[in-house]
Order: sequence, then structure tokens, then C-alpha cells
Amino acid sequence: MGLCVCLFHFITPVDAVRVYVNSSSENLQYPVLFVVRQQKGVLSWQVPLIFRGLYQRTYNYQEVSRTLCPSEPTPETGPSDQIIFVDVASMAPFNIAYELLVTRLENFQLETNKAFNFTASPSQPQYFLYKFPQDVDSVIIKVVSDAVYPCSVVSVQDIVCPVYDLDHNVEFNGVYQSMTKQAAITVQRKDFPGEQFFVVFVIKPEDYACGGSVPSSIHGNVNRTWNLQRTKNLQVTIVPSIKKSIYVQAMFFSFLSFLSFYLGSVVVAFVHYIRCVEGFYKNRSGIMTSSHPITASTPEGSSYGAIGMSSSSGGRQLSSPGCGLPAGSDTDSSVEEESDFDTMPEIESDKNVIRTKVFLYLSDLSRKDRRIVSKKYKIYFWNIITIAVFYALPVIQLVITYQTVVNVTGNQDICYYNFLCAHPLGVLSAFNNILSNMGHMLLGFLFLLIVLRRDILHRRAMEMKDIYTLDYGIPKHFGLFYAMGIALMMEGVLSACYHVCPNYSNFQFDTSFMYMIAGLCMLKLYQTRHPDINASAYSAYASFAVVICLAVLGVVFGKNDMWFWVIFSMIHVLASLALSTQIYYMGRFKIDLGIFRRAAMVLYTDCIQQCSRPMYMVGHFSSHAIFGLLYRPRDFASYILGIFICNLLLYLAFYIIMKLRSSEKLLPIPLFCIVATAVVWAAALYFFFQTLSSWEETPAESREKNRPCILLGFFDDHDVWHFLSAAALFFSFLVLLTLDDDLDTVRRDKIPVF
Repeated sequence: MGLCVCLFHFITPVDAVRVYVNSSSENLQYPVLFVVRQQKGVLSWQVPLIFRGLYQRTYNYQEVSRTLCPSEPTPETGPSDQIIFVDVASMAPFNIAYELLVTRLENFQLETNKAFNFTASPSQPQYFLYKFPQDVDSVIIKVVSDAVYPCSVVSVQDIVCPVYDLDHNVEFNGVYQSMTKQAAITVQRKDFPGEQFFVVFVIKPEDYACGGSVPSSIHGNVNRTWNLQRTKNLQVTIVPSIKKSIYVQAMFFSFLSFLSFYLGSVVVAFVHYIRCVEGFYKNRSGIMTSSHPITASTPEGSSYGAIGMSSSSGGRQLSSPGCGLPAGSDTDSSVEEESDFDTMPEIESDKNVIRTKVFLYLSDLSRKDRRIVSKKYKIYFWNIITIAVFYALPVIQLVITYQTVVNVTGNQDICYYNFLCAHPLGVLSAFNNILSNMGHMLLGFLFLLIVLRRDILHRRAMEMKDIYTLDYGIPKHFGLFYAMGIALMMEGVLSACYHVCPNYSNFQFDTSFMYMIAGLCMLKLYQTRHPDINASAYSAYASFAVVICLAVLGVVFGKNDMWFWVIFSMIHVLASLALSTQIYYMGRFKIDLGIFRRAAMVLYTDCIQQCSRPMYMVGHFSSHAIFGLLYRPRDFASYILGIFICNLLLYLAFYIIMKLRSSEKLLPIPLFCIVATAVVWAAALYFFFQTLSSWEETPAESREKNRPCILLGFFDDHDVWHFLSAAALFFSFLVLLTLDDDLDTVRRDKIPVF
């Protein structure tokens, strides 16, 4: 048992002392106890120093080095002497040799924009002091290492003694992150009343927390070789963060970028209005002298829905297609129901006859009353609003709770940010990731305004009984377009919620409405030439719900479970077959208990009895099921989204090719939108694949992918993806909205179905 008294004299304004001890004794029954008494605190430890890890493993260290909590001299007293007592004791019945060394730290205070290199180990943690300069309100602490392991923890703590610098207590105070090769913590002056803080570096005794393996020790004790490998070289650099003016510039940039889309839309609408006015007066002056353009008779085999009237049709006006005229009240308030038409046996028989023709025209699949069909598609709009409200409210509540937990506990391993470009604002840790989602909301609202304008013009034309609106072109139903606009806005809201605290538990917030957007686009593309037989809103949204459930189950069980992939592939293939069958038979194939008998009969008659070619050109792409079963991708949510997007793109390409093969044209506006969509999507996907974090890995492994900002010093690659994807989705919607504008002067019995 011994006592050592050390006298230390302050020379610099802030000085720190480090105590190093070493003992050759490995007897855990009689450790050597060290107690350091200071003016304002007591620090104690034992040698061998014992750490406990996973599965009750123990890690013993013979060398221990600790930094004593520094005492800063007051301005009144200035530099002074301080006495430090070091008590050494052991209950061993024999002598134990030990080594004690007390040194002054030469580089205890970190400087701004100056890198500092040092070494740490589990039994020899390090911490340093940093003071905010007068003109700096926020700094970023950047820590890098050449080696992935050993796993370490970086902590920022207030100037309080004792300093928590061991593996079992480093999480008790301040803000902390686990680290492999790099870490970054943003610190603001307002969070530290003394305008200074400690940066603490702790090396963990094992690497399990960072995604590494644990030593394969059977008896729970790890050998000395493992402990000697637990040394890590680190470099810390503290740099000033962005100023408040950058926040203002970034917000102005975001608003102005998307307000330019509003300006462009106003210009296009104004030009369209001028052309409509000119066309109206030309028609008005020429209609008295010219004959009615509709003189052709109805083609053979086409009845209801075709055009067979002459220019003597009374009560109908002829104007430029797509240009509405002032009118009175809306006549869409019909109280008729679809059942008034479709429950009659002769109508059902007529459907079976019409839809089994080899060559179908739009007049064959637009036989229902327009008001009834419009009401059917408006249900999409009202249902998605209901879904959005009930989905978004608990999401917002949950992410607020996540952010509160992060702020209160200081555990920055909860959220998977790009910490090298995470700019806090108020209680939000990464305001830039939230701000960049503004584009989805602004462009979604703009798309709703564009659709509303078209809807108003169409209703006015219907009230004026305009011949082009009644009997020409694609039947206009805007319910799905309204639903697409709401879905785009909700994608921005939920993506912003997800980026409040992105992690494994809330990934579905960012993808749910992406599935719905892709599904709604496919439904709209199919509805264009099949207005009478498209899916109902209830079945469509139920299908989206099933997809979201599968996505959640895939993330939870799909990584290593082969049976999940087998079951999912079977569901995928069966669903694809059912959908393809419904499309092929134009909605006249019923899925009930007799489906197997009918399928066997079709196979016998069409494949065995006689080899007949398919009646219609239809296809569904399900090769993704084979790919998923063979490769089992780790990111199941993106895999599901990829299935939707690939099918949408292939269907859109098929639609455009068939449109051109049918001698239809692409007008300048849809052609511009197609080119803009392709270019913007290509740029957006480039930034999407610049992975900056991944909640599929440990937080420390995710931080290895972190990269600095690339736009205005405020936005990172993923923020640019948000900007570009919002614009790409907006242009994609415009493609669907304007793609068939060239058919506004084509009779419906001349428009082929494909």
C-alpha cells in the first residue's frame, strides 16, 4: 500500500495532466487500485482494467492511461499551483510491482482548421478541449482513421468533471457516435453556455457494435494478443460550419428553382389561351360558309359510341379542341349509378361480344355514360386524400418522437444522416434533407393546378356540347390525375418525415407513396385506351396496401430467409398471371372457384386442340421474380420499387411505340416533356446511386459513405436527387397528361386500342 503526492504548477491558461500506470500482475483477485484526488474531483481505476463485452467475454489490460479533468485558473488568481494526490493500494498478500508516470499534455486544446493526430486504446482513452472563436457559432468535428477497426466512439461533452471516457460510461453525457473510418459531429455554440467543450475518444474492446466480429474465445477470456491490437490512430479536425446566410441562400434557391416551373406553366397557358381565342374567331367566321367536317359514316361492326351524324346535328358547336368556352353550371351532378346500365343481361352480353373483337377501337371501350365513369375515377382522388391524412399523422408524430430522443439522449447512432453535410436548424438535425423535399410539394400542387385548368375547360366544352369534346379524342377523366398530384405532394411530405430521422424502423415512409405513384401512372396509362374496364379505386389501393406489406416483410425477413423469397416469387408470378389474364380478356375473365376449369379448357382448346395465336398484344414483365429468387438483393424496398418502375417504363415505351405504329403523332409539348423526362431521370438516378448512408448496415459502417456537400455548401448528392426526382416526376405526369393531345381531332371509332 502506498501514497504518492504530486505538485503541479500551471503555466499555460489551460493545462491538463495525464497519468500512466502499468503493472505486471495479472491476478484478478488482487488488483492494484489507483485513486487520484484533485481539487474538484476524484478519479479511480484498477489494474488489470477489466472490460466486459458480448457473451460475458472479459478483456484485461495491464497498461492504463487517463487524462485528469483540468482546472482552468480564474482571471482573478491567474496561474497557480495545484496539488494532486495519487493513492496506490492493493490487498495482495505479496508485493506487486507497478509503474506510475505523470506528464503534462502539450497539445490539450484543439485549434480551428488544424488537424491533430493521436493514438488511443480501450484502456488509454483521449479527450481534448475546444473553445469557440469569437466569430464562429457552429463547428463540425471531423474524425478520420486509416483503419476500419478497432471500433471507436467519438463524444462531445460539456466542461464537467468527471469526464466520461470509458466504454461503459461514455454514453452517459453529451452527444456521441460510433466510428470505424470516419465520423462527423456538428456542434453549436448555443448548446454550451461556457462556449467550450471536450471531444472524447474511446476505443471499444470489441467490434460488434461497428459491424465487426467478436473474438472466438470459448472460455470468455480474451488473450493478450487481441488486446494489443486494440490501438487506433486517429486524426481530428474542427472546421467552422456554414453561416446563417447560407441557410437563407439555400431556401431562396429552393423556392426560386421550383417557382420557375410555375412561371413556365403560366407562359404555356397564356400562349394556349391566345391560340384558342384566335381559333375561336376563325371557326366563328368560317363555320357559316363551310360544311361540317364530320361526314363519314359509322364503320361496320361499331355501334354505340361511334359517330354517325351529319353536319345537321342540332345543338352542337364546333370549336378548337381543348379550348373551353364560358358556360353555366356543371351538368356532372347526375344521380345515375353505373348499376343502371351494367346489371342488365343484354348489356353484359353486348360487352362479351364487343370485347372479343380482334381489332378494338376506343369507341368499343368507352360505352358507359361519361358521368358515371368520371365519378368512378374521382373516387381515386378522395380515397388518396383519406389515406394521406391517416397515414401522415402518425408518421409525423413518430418522427417527432425520434428527433426528441436523439436530442435528449445525444445518441446519433439512431439516425442515419450524411453527417458531413447535415445542417441543423432548431430541433431538426438535418434541415437540408427536409428542405430539398419542397420540390415534390410545390410541383405536385402545380400539377393539380394544371389538371384543374384542363378539367374546367373540358367541363365548359361539355356544357356547350362541343362536338370535339363529346365524340372525338380520348375521353377526359381527371380523377386519376388529381390522385397523382396528391401522391406527389405526399411523397414530399413523407420523404421529409423520413429524413427527420432515417433508420431501419421508418424506411417505408419514404417509399410507400412511390409505389402508389408508379401504380397510379400505370393505371392512368391503361385507362387512356380502356376507360370502361380500368380497376376500381378500392381494388387498386388494396393492391398497393398488399405491396407495402410485402415490402415491410421483405426488409424484416428477406435478407437470409430463402423461404420468404420462394413464397414472394410465387405470389409475384401468380399476381402477374392474374393481371395479364384480366388485361387480355378485357375485364371479362372472372376470378372465382371455376377459374381452374376455365383455364384448363383454354389451354386445351388454344394450345392442344389447335395452336392459335394470341388475339391481342399484351404482356406483363415478371422476370424480376426469377432475379429476386436467385440473387436475393439486400435492399428489398428498392427491389420492389424497381419492379414497379421497370414495368411502368416498359409499358410507356410499348404505348409510345404502338402510338407511332398507328400513325399517331407526338405534338411539341408532349415531345418536349418526354425528352425532359428522360434527361432529368438520367441525371436524378446518377445522384440516387451515390450512396451516402445505409440503414442496412451499422451506423459506423454507414458513416463510411458520408461525403461533403456539393451544392451551395448546403445540399448533398441525395438532396440533388430530391430536386431532380421531383422535376422528373412532374415531367412524367405531364407526359401522361398531354401524350394523346394529337387525338383531340380524331374520331373515337378511328382510335385503336392497345
